[in-house]
Amino acid sequence: MSSSKLNPSNDRRDITIGGTAFEAGKKGVVELPIGSLINYQPVSMPVHVRRGKKDGPCLIVTAGLHGDEINGIEIVRRLLRSRLLSGLMGDLILVPIVNIPGYLSRSRYLPDRRDLNRLFPGSPKGSLGGRIAYTFSDEVMKHGTHAIDMHTGAIRRPNLPQIRYTEGDETGFGMAKAFAPPVVMSSALRESSLRATYFEKKIPSIIYEAGEAHRLNAASVRFGFRGVISVMRHLGMLPPSKKPQKRHIKTIVAPTSFWVRAPQGGIFSPSTNLGQATIANKEIGVVADPFGRKEFEILSPSDGIIIGILREATVDEGDALFHIATSQNPEKEEAQIQKSEDHLEHAEEEFPGDIN
Repeated sequence: MSSSKLNPSNDRRDITIGGTAFEAGKKGVVELPIGSLINYQPVSMPVHVRRGKKDGPCLIVTAGLHGDEINGIEIVRRLLRSRLLSGLMGDLILVPIVNIPGYLSRSRYLPDRRDLNRLFPGSPKGSLGGRIAYTFSDEVMKHGTHAIDMHTGAIRRPNLPQIRYTEGDETGFGMAKAFAPPVVMSSALRESSLRATYFEKKIPSIIYEAGEAHRLNAASVRFGFRGVISVMRHLGMLPPSKKPQKRHIKTIVAPTSFWVRAPQGGIFSPSTNLGQATIANKEIGVVADPFGRKEFEILSPSDGIIIGILREATVDEGDALFHIATSQNPEKEEAQIQKSEDHLEHAEEEFPGDIN
């Protein structure tokens, strides 16, 4: 089936998803069938389409690629309800939950315990996850010119709001800076991931990471909503804000990041927190023998900013404790992060009625 046809009324092509064609200026939702589960009931993936009357980019925003990551789902829900989209130029395709089976079972993974984000671009004759990936790639991805994928940290391992982009994707790097999170950094592509598939198809994309699985975090949601709107303005999909920002927020671009792991099993007590600076050889936590015989001091290997932290009190040797973005001036950057968080409290001035 052809995905588009020329619309002579405005010289723009229809977008066709799941057999439903959307003309310029139209909106709607399509239920893409993805298969059936053990209860014999069919399962579908809702895809929302918003088309502006004027030409412009086609931005794909996805969430719920891992079924237990809720912040992104809430961000997409708020986008769907936002009055700001009335000024849309170009096209917006929103998929609130890509991994419907994982979401239904409150799990990061698919029913067969596979990670959907390792199955792209999928196969029409593969596993359930492979068919979901193929359906998304075949029906949705081919329309996109740019993409934003929403994620969170793992269970009890929250992330500071951050954007990850692919080295060499200059357009994606521009989107990352426009998103204006506290931290931006490049990260390596993982084979058969959604981002790797976007990169192969030359679709600029970024990943938003914030908060942790199973939990809604208000700041993560507000940063995410504001960020997507800012990227759309950067791409010319929305008019500039009528109320200019009153505070200049500088995003930290981190050259690298690394994990600090538990040197020994025991009881974990961090002495720092998300967004805080750390100095090389400074203590950032302790792992203690629960029987009171030994205590292991955890030192930061280099200067940086804490962008991920474990919230578990008990750990095994080798568990990931801190995710640190390297920095040459961590104290200054900690202050910048605090400013960005303070600025978020005033974001209602920029997006009235749209981020409550």
